[in-house]
Amino acid sequence: MDPRAHPLLARGFALAQRRAVAVWLLCLVACAVAIGRAHFTADLSAFLPRSPSPKQQVLVDQLRDGLASRLILIGIDGGYESTRAALSRRVAQTLRADPQFAAVHNGADENDARDEQFMFAYRYVLSPAVTPQRFTEHGLHDALGESLDLLTSSAGLIAKDLLPRDPTGEVAAMLGQLDSAAQPASRAGVWASRDGRRAVLVAQTVAAGSDTDAQGRAIDAVRQAFAAAAATLPNASAYQVSMTGPGVFAVATRDAIRHDVERLSTLSLVLIVALLLTLYRSPRTLALGLLPVLSGVAAGIAAVALAFGTVHGLTLGFGTTLIGEAVDYSIYLFVQSSQGGSRGAPPGALQGRDTLRAWLAAYWPTIRLGVLTSVCGFASMLFSGFPGLVQLGLYSIAGLVSAALVTRFVLPQLCGGTVAIRDVSRIGAALARLAQAAPRLRWPLAALVLAAVALLWLHRDGLWSRELSSLSPVPAASQALDTRLRADVGAPDVRYLVVIPAASEQAALEGAEKVGAQLQPLVDRGVLGGFESPSRYLPSDATQRARLASLPAKDVLAARLTEAIRNQSVDVRPDAFAPFLADVEAARTQPLVTRADLKGTSMALAVDALLTQRNGQWNAMLALRAPSNAQGTRAADAPSLDATPVSDAVARANVPGALFVDLKAEADRLYANYVHEDIRLSLAGFVAIAVLLAVALRSPTRAARALAPLVAAVLVVAAGFALAGVSLTILHLVGMLLIVAVGSNYALFFCKHDEHASVTPRTLVSLLVANLATVAGFGLLALSHVPLLETFGLTVGPGAVLALVFAAILAPPLVHGTDEAHAPDAPQPLRRPAQTRAEAAHLSHPDGGRA
Repeated sequence: MDPRAHPLLARGFALAQRRAVAVWLLCLVACAVAIGRAHFTADLSAFLPRSPSPKQQVLVDQLRDGLASRLILIGIDGGYESTRAALSRRVAQTLRADPQFAAVHNGADENDARDEQFMFAYRYVLSPAVTPQRFTEHGLHDALGESLDLLTSSAGLIAKDLLPRDPTGEVAAMLGQLDSAAQPASRAGVWASRDGRRAVLVAQTVAAGSDTDAQGRAIDAVRQAFAAAAATLPNASAYQVSMTGPGVFAVATRDAIRHDVERLSTLSLVLIVALLLTLYRSPRTLALGLLPVLSGVAAGIAAVALAFGTVHGLTLGFGTTLIGEAVDYSIYLFVQSSQGGSRGAPPGALQGRDTLRAWLAAYWPTIRLGVLTSVCGFASMLFSGFPGLVQLGLYSIAGLVSAALVTRFVLPQLCGGTVAIRDVSRIGAALARLAQAAPRLRWPLAALVLAAVALLWLHRDGLWSRELSSLSPVPAASQALDTRLRADVGAPDVRYLVVIPAASEQAALEGAEKVGAQLQPLVDRGVLGGFESPSRYLPSDATQRARLASLPAKDVLAARLTEAIRNQSVDVRPDAFAPFLADVEAARTQPLVTRADLKGTSMALAVDALLTQRNGQWNAMLALRAPSNAQGTRAADAPSLDATPVSDAVARANVPGALFVDLKAEADRLYANYVHEDIRLSLAGFVAIAVLLAVALRSPTRAARALAPLVAAVLVVAAGFALAGVSLTILHLVGMLLIVAVGSNYALFFCKHDEHASVTPRTLVSLLVANLATVAGFGLLALSHVPLLETFGLTVGPGAVLALVFAAILAPPLVHGTDEAHAPDAPQPLRRPAQTRAEAAHLSHPDGGRA
């Protein structure tokens, strides 16, 4: 009996309908609240491991808030050298007054003066040459001799001025320990590029590099400072400012993703709206058809926001793709339940709620099974060790399930049996003829798949990218600019690090000193190009006390100095060194150097970057530089470092917890683990899909037939990338999962439960329109300027088309003479085995389904 035949039952049925709509509206409000509280980001840290190893943790820390993450490298090009120098000074002066910047350096005289003043004032605690032996008669004699020899060199003028106060050459000793290859060139009193055609500055932000909002404000501040400085020039347009650094990349990537998502989403929506208007010819039907899409996007973003608090930009990119897939469900509903073009029905009109009930009985099990296969595929991503993939998986599952549920429970209530679409009988008839002929292409398809497998086998060694940089959203031009500016300012590449964890700042500095003592012989032998250490600019208290203890009392030093002056190559009077005696005596009682004393000097920048505190633990880092004559693993690579002697030196230092880390090698190892893990998870998801289909279709053969076009599409797409010389990344892998998720709907409609039943023409029309909508959603991502989004478009767009074509080719031949108004259109995998074909036809008939 029809539940609406009895007044009470009818009232309960109507109440259930209203509840479904009310629940849907409440869920949309809850999603809006969750999205409003979410934070959006575009940095690569979302694709870093949740539970990293100690070495991976170093990589994670460096990417989020490490040595280079807070540096903005600034270049000023164009015009004359003197004008560029003036612009550099004005920009630096403006930025130093901005609280967003912890330090700004451009090599100007005021910077050099502060550095020189600091180094000279604290030379006896900073100089590594200060030892008890240095201030014996013999040590003073040798040190004084070296200083006198400098008088005849190119540095004679400087040495002559320093000699009365620094005859032992402590300033020269401090300069000698600096990594000279890392020192910027200077033109017109400011830092310049190696060729002198660009003025360069280094700005350190207060905010971490992973805080893209703060980095964006800092970048705007630099642009405003340059614009204000250049506005005073008559030819301001001749000068340009350029910036680079992790923060700059993060902001540019965020903006590029936002711009492309907005642009491509709009274009995709316009194309889908035009397609659906052509089909529906009704704004009301169009609006109803887009409700599952909007609901799915909102549910997906809200689910990620609630689970993570932060939504990655790539997840928003999926909002574009979901438009093309979530709209499929309403297309199936409106087209497959339409009777347009059939005998006895007015073209384009649904025959009341009975038709919708018939569609739910005959078609919903197939769509439900397609949703479940998609969920199985994406569920494998939830077990990934990388938050970025977990976000993508959760977003996809929540979005698709929500879109399907809205189609099932909300749209039938909102339609009211009055939704109109155009007559698609002619298109359906043409598609039926094509589908009838499609199985003739099985042998060519088999040959194509075999060729794809052979091609993948031939390219197996280079099939997968082995470097984390393959995920980088930074364009090649920006990377080249970064390389040039880093070379100009001598900023470290920060590939090789020695990390020393400690419980206190002093313990970290002492550990850095022990490791540095073992590394210096490698520098002397040319095994190591150089290294930077925080203890070089801020020695530990123990080292400072030891150096000060090496200074003798004034009368003792005066006597030793008198003896040291004898037999020198230059005749010098002992009273000429009275300033030296006074400075040494003052140094013996001066307070120790602290971190606060470094403020305002360029050395503060190095110490802040190399000596950090996080979660109650201190870390001292030594940044190592490979020797210039070393070769990279490839011609284009930077010089590489022999890790064995460095690791041995670190071990000899006997510092607990000290780690030598090759960040590039660790990143590549991390990415390799990344790929292997997700291949395993993807295979597990595929196995889950296969088991689900075998159980639901109650036949391994039918399950294999449903999976065959999906596997073929994935193989052909992967072979296309191999043929084009494109190495696959984990994003290609996610795209292949999407091919399976989208294509499973097509395959299931062709893989019938009843081998003698045919796919009706209007179902073929619904599949074609759904496929075009999917291509409009996914394929347009191929036009993105963001490589990560472009990968999805190039993978899923062609894959979705191939999945539909291959499903038609591998389907059983269509039965001639089927009455479209009565033929069962969809498989019945989840219904009782005793159900006959006549029962299915009865449910699919507009007048069927009643007791």
